[in-house]
Amino acid sequence: MDSVEKTPNKSEQKSRKFLKSLIRKQPQELLLVIGTGVSAAVAPGIPALCSWRSCIEAVLEAAEQLEVLHPGDVAEFRRKVTKDRDLLVVAHDLIRKMSPRTGDTKPNFFQDCLMEVFDDLEPHIQKPLVLQSILSLMERGTMVLTTNYDNLLELFGQQQNKPMESLDLKDKTKEALQNLYRTKSFLFVGCGETLRDQIFQALFLYSVPNKVDLEHYMVVLKEGEDHFFKQQADMLLHGIKVVSYGDCFDDFPGYVQDLATQICKQWSPDADQVDSTTLLGNACQDCAKRKLEENGTEVAKKLRQSEDAGGS
Repeated sequence: MDSVEKTPNKSEQKSRKFLKSLIRKQPQELLLVIGTGVSAAVAPGIPALCSWRSCIEAVLEAAEQLEVLHPGDVAEFRRKVTKDRDLLVVAHDLIRKMSPRTGDTKPNFFQDCLMEVFDDLEPHIQKPLVLQSILSLMERGTMVLTTNYDNLLELFGQQQNKPMESLDLKDKTKEALQNLYRTKSFLFVGCGETLRDQIFQALFLYSVPNKVDLEHYMVVLKEGEDHFFKQQADMLLHGIKVVSYGDCFDDFPGYVQDLATQICKQWSPDADQVDSTTLLGNACQDCAKRKLEENGTEVAKKLRQSEDAGGS
């Protein structure tokens, strides 16, 4: 009987390659920005982490149960989720609808709905090695920020005594973030949708001068060759090198672990060490001291102003 030879998949046909300009950087030269893709890889059983559509639907369900959004508004947003193509716009509209009209972002009912959706995530962690890889970079001086609505990474970091900063791109520490953007190499991981976020675009792509002199990186899913290479060319004009982790999301956890391992190899104990919890200066000092709320969740995504940190 003839032997059956296994056909290797794409990931087996060729070894994984990384840009040497990235993996040869010292960990402390990088600022890692983590998106929802990381949380989805760590806890794949949570639908609200898998897509904007699922997240918005979960928030609407929570708003309906908590009675913090008019039934007519709930129905309207459900219609938008079904018909509108740009779900980022729908998400921003929903946040504004559930926030006060004074221009201040706190307090608001949106946070309560997030706490309802993302409560008790710890039991759902299936791939902690992804988080361990991120923590290994932090231990070697990489600053880690997250734009996520969930608190999964912050919770894990607290358990390991490694606080992770949450940031709101609307926050008044824009200038501090833009200064870091000029001096650090940002590495965006699990942030595929972030490229289309108008707040992100205004903060980094169109407001920072001399973008072609910058060298930042973004790891994305290669959904199609034409789309990917166009995106790659477009973002290179803004100083961002877009690289693919693979053709399917299943490739993502292994890529993150291997990438972190490669970067950690460059770490030198004699290199100048940077406190990864205070790179934003006074604007971030208070964040490093924050504790989880009574129920173990912390979904507030806003860094305090320098004045608040100085007065605390």
